[in-house]
Amino acid sequence: MSPRWLVTGAAGMLGQDLVAALAHEDVTAVAADRTALDIADPGRVREMFAAHRPAVVVNCAAWTAVDDAESQEDAALRINGTGPAVLAAACREHGAVLLHVSTDYVFAGDAALPYPEDAPTAPRSAYGRTKLAGERAVLETLPDTGYVVRTAWLYGAGGANFVRTMIRLEGIKDTLDVVDDQRGQPTWTVDLAARLVRLGQAALDGTAPAGVYHGTSAGGTTWCGFTREIFRLLGADPARVRPTTSDAYPRPAPRPAYSVLAHHRFAAAGIEPIRDWRAALDEAFPALLAAERPLISGRPG
Repeated sequence: MSPRWLVTGAAGMLGQDLVAALAHEDVTAVAADRTALDIADPGRVREMFAAHRPAVVVNCAAWTAVDDAESQEDAALRINGTGPAVLAAACREHGAVLLHVSTDYVFAGDAALPYPEDAPTAPRSAYGRTKLAGERAVLETLPDTGYVVRTAWLYGAGGANFVRTMIRLEGIKDTLDVVDDQRGQPTWTVDLAARLVRLGQAALDGTAPAGVYHGTSAGGTTWCGFTREIFRLLGADPARVRPTTSDAYPRPAPRPAYSVLAHHRFAAAGIEPIRDWRAALDEAFPALLAAERPLISGRPG
């Protein structure tokens, strides 16, 4: 009998691509969006586990409104901290593997070299603190079967994101001022979904040790550099994208100035890390353009 996978947050951008990836594997995938499963409700989680008895749980559910978390930290903590703790407890009871998706915001963002998986955490925002709480709950509850996969700068066809926004703005703005003092790794949700599938399979096979993994694209760029590459793919002049500083766009939550992550543990587990961000964007772009163009008045679809 094929193993059963439970994907929480299945209606989100990453969740959609993960469910699609699992459709090509010899597994049974149960997709649970937030209406089907409140991960912070122990009773609902017990019912879901009793009904489906998953061998692998991938937690894509999260509070991702970074700025709103500054004024609603308790609400964010319920989803980002309590929810993973409840899932971890259920996985321990049922002997299931848990893959929990986390974030670069658990770091201070002041490094000069890519963060290894065991680098000290020091979140500077409420969002980062709540995500770190979820990481700790998973790793403490499931020392042998708990996996934390940190990612960053996600984009995909299945939801609102930076790439789709820039596609839209290119058609209505002569120039764009984009932050050039934050450095990270644009990561396609399709690529991350593929690594989550491989990691879950390796966990069941006993070939990937539990712990922290970094699931971001190779290389790195700034938001300005990212936008210029988007313009290039649109056939637009990248010089229309002008560099500016974070101070020009003050936000309630501080953004990491440097959030490039290293990928040693995927390689050590025999799983190829994600490719360079430019190569991924090239392949992803037609689907992103197709998803955004119907929403753009006056642009051919």
